[in-house]
Amino acid sequence: VGVCKQEMLQKKNAVLVDGVILNGPIMDSKAGEKFVEEACKIIMEEVVQKVDDVTEKVCEWQAPEKLKQILDLEMRDTGECHQKILQLCRDVIKYSVKTNHPRFFNQLYAGIDYYSLVARFITEALNPSVYTYEVSPVFLLVEEAVLKKMIEFIGWEEGDGIFNPGGSVSNMYAMNLARYKFCPEIKEKGLSGLPRLVLFASEECHYSMKKAASFLGIGTENVYFIKTDERGKMIPEELEKQVQRARKEGSAPFLVCATSGTTVLGAFDPLDKIADICEKYGLWLHVDASWGGSALISRKHRRLLHGIHRADSVAWNPHKMLLAGIQCCALLVKDNSGLLKKCYSAEAAYLFQQDKFYDVSYDTGDKSIQCSRRPDAFKFWLMWKALGTTGLEERVNRALALARYLVEEIKKREGFQLLLEPEYANVCFWYIPPSLRKMEDGPEFWQKLHQVAPIIKERMMKKGSMMLGYQPHWGKVNFFRQVVISPQVRREDMDFLLDEIELLAKDL
Repeated sequence: VGVCKQEMLQKKNAVLVDGVILNGPIMDSKAGEKFVEEACKIIMEEVVQKVDDVTEKVCEWQAPEKLKQILDLEMRDTGECHQKILQLCRDVIKYSVKTNHPRFFNQLYAGIDYYSLVARFITEALNPSVYTYEVSPVFLLVEEAVLKKMIEFIGWEEGDGIFNPGGSVSNMYAMNLARYKFCPEIKEKGLSGLPRLVLFASEECHYSMKKAASFLGIGTENVYFIKTDERGKMIPEELEKQVQRARKEGSAPFLVCATSGTTVLGAFDPLDKIADICEKYGLWLHVDASWGGSALISRKHRRLLHGIHRADSVAWNPHKMLLAGIQCCALLVKDNSGLLKKCYSAEAAYLFQQDKFYDVSYDTGDKSIQCSRRPDAFKFWLMWKALGTTGLEERVNRALALARYLVEEIKKREGFQLLLEPEYANVCFWYIPPSLRKMEDGPEFWQKLHQVAPIIKERMMKKGSMMLGYQPHWGKVNFFRQVVISPQVRREDMDFLLDEIELLAKDL
């Protein structure tokens, strides 16, 4: 190193400041390019080209302590050679869960979209941040175009919106926006002068509603959870009772959060009846359609969200059913008077100067709670451009058709029992092993059945054959929740799922 330093100092115009040579770049561009090329080859061979290969494992399971031993996780003072880093890349892929595998059914996202993937490669390489037109001209225009199209599908004539890092953040945005609309002075004066604010959500709502209430200082005790029917839908009559109760208590109701596509059962709240109550009592209606919003793309299934055009705000995650790639989540707002910006702007003079040489209305970052923000809309836009609305619609229709096929197969097989007839892509069922089938229905039966799903899950994970989620729910013992999303999934994968459960549980 000392010799190299001397050689550089001897070069013409060499500059040394605080012991640091400032001539030339510090990185070896050629070596960097070669590394990127070789790493991309690994990604193609080990991820992209194996997307529809069902002979591959969904995961190469290792316990945490064992995986720590396999992976060299320690960071050192000196860097390591490219071959070692490339091997680490291979190991990361090998021991990670393949969410693009046709038999990954564990979450409300799955599969791979090639156009969205390329969009992510582009944005990762460009490393943009979407707050001003001067630094992100293309991506700001793309976001504007995508939001406009999503607003059309909701049924609004106009509106506003912004992409966020997750549906949970979209719900928090909406809650804060509703509170600001209810009492605008909170932005400057804070919480001290406010009445006790109360909001309403169903018992089946996403847990982010409690988190948002906690984060915003509203308090989890001030989230009134509304009873649901046997299908998991909010009961409008119960909502009105709770609104009246809150008002009698002297509280200030300000928000109702309805859900279109609940996490476990896939239930859709009756939006028209809920909207009637919101109009009657002057409440902001937010619809968490993070999961179910993509049904709006389907002419056949958009009826599930009948009445959504009456909402004041909507959360919709294209990274779920439409495969836009995590993360891709929009908050859409009916108000087009700049409410988002009024609520969130801080008017930073170093970023949002008003005397720029272009139309500063395109500097949309001041309506975000973030400063740096990823161009998530680009993934959805490029995919939409490639597939068209009809291609996206086909994805929704096929996923729900596969779910219907699975339901019919479950009904035919001994030992499988549905919790309820699904209306979306969530198929919830128990598997009752042969040893329990003749047991009398009672506490002991349900206690034993409760233990079945976790054992099957452990076996499938260690075998790597598939991934399927389970959970208890409202007094019901552990059951499987199978979710169909990926276009790579075939009818044969539905058959395999049932066969594999029977195989893994034959000795239970």
